[in-house]
Amino acid sequence: MRVLHIITGLKVGGAEQQLRLLLRHLPVECDVVTLTDPGPVADGLAADGVRVTHLGMTGNRDLSALPRLTGLIRRGRYDVVHTHLYRACLYGRIAARLAGVRAVVATEHSLGETQTEGRPLTAGVRALYLLGERLGRTTVAVSPAVAARLARWGVPEPRITVVPNGIDLARFAFDPAARRRARAELGVEEGAFVIGGIGRLVPGKRFDVLVHALAGLPADCRLLLVGGGPQEGALRRAAHRAGVADRVVFAGERPYLPDGSPGPGLPALASAMDVLAAPSPEEAFGLAVVEALAAGLPVRYTSCPALEDLPPEAAPEAVRVPCDPGAYARALAGVRAAGPGPRVPAGAARHYCVTRSAARLLNVYAAALAHPAPTPGPPQKAVLS
Repeated sequence: MRVLHIITGLKVGGAEQQLRLLLRHLPVECDVVTLTDPGPVADGLAADGVRVTHLGMTGNRDLSALPRLTGLIRRGRYDVVHTHLYRACLYGRIAARLAGVRAVVATEHSLGETQTEGRPLTAGVRALYLLGERLGRTTVAVSPAVAARLARWGVPEPRITVVPNGIDLARFAFDPAARRRARAELGVEEGAFVIGGIGRLVPGKRFDVLVHALAGLPADCRLLLVGGGPQEGALRRAAHRAGVADRVVFAGERPYLPDGSPGPGLPALASAMDVLAAPSPEEAFGLAVVEALAAGLPVRYTSCPALEDLPPEAAPEAVRVPCDPGAYARALAGVRAAGPGPRVPAGAARHYCVTRSAARLLNVYAAALAHPAPTPGPPQKAVLS
């Protein structure tokens, strides 16, 4: 089986790093096309032996990319085309069908109630999404919450399947030596209480809540933000105004898997933390929360669909907190007062082992090949509530 994965970009991000991790565990021949931004994850994929092609798309309306992508698919004689992220799903589905591939799968990584990938979910965005969706065979939702959102939009339920994000449990195992090295490289004192925040620095992640919560916590508390994005400047200014600028560490984008980048990777930074705080009120899965649980961290979070369908005993150290600075300050002070616990993976983390996700995705490919997408009929009526 030959599978082509098409993704919008390959900078360091959850969907991008999830693709690289999955390809390490899929027992099929896979190539990758990135429409834009062949960043560090592209280098990592190439180091893994995956062929990566940069299509050179210049913007959302660069229609010249469509014939280039169609020709690439046709020449590659792929059995399955698998698309990831909004722009790649739209262009990739069209190109696959033009190239004669009917086994077309898309993964919906980032669909929230009000936005997807930071893009407001206007009626036009939804209509365009549904138009492209009809050209595929299956839409993979990364959580039951995303599957329910797709169904409410008007995607027929038989076309939706859930394949959760996966994590590499061994890679996130707590490592005391990595903890010491990471703290030393970041200039964080060994005895400091480190609150971690992981994700894109964008307004929707609400890391400003953690900055303001930090101002109400003791002086030995540090906030370690792992990720990059357009809100970094605003967060730095907020930290200065709150009087905690010297207690906030911006680690930048860090790889999940080694890619040649200097400095500690994400698993080492998780070992360096004492608690993960995730104040985002809207998530499609909550990958940072699950990764933290794999590292044996206590977690305080606002939204995590990955935990909603699991029994509470699967993640006893994960506690929901309102998206409010005062609520987070109280919750984090409680974790600090309780002292360190055993750094062992929670059952919820074992539930999302990447090998299980890869096996389920392989079944999706087999079903798509056995029952390829028909010629689209009249569009379903979208529910725009």
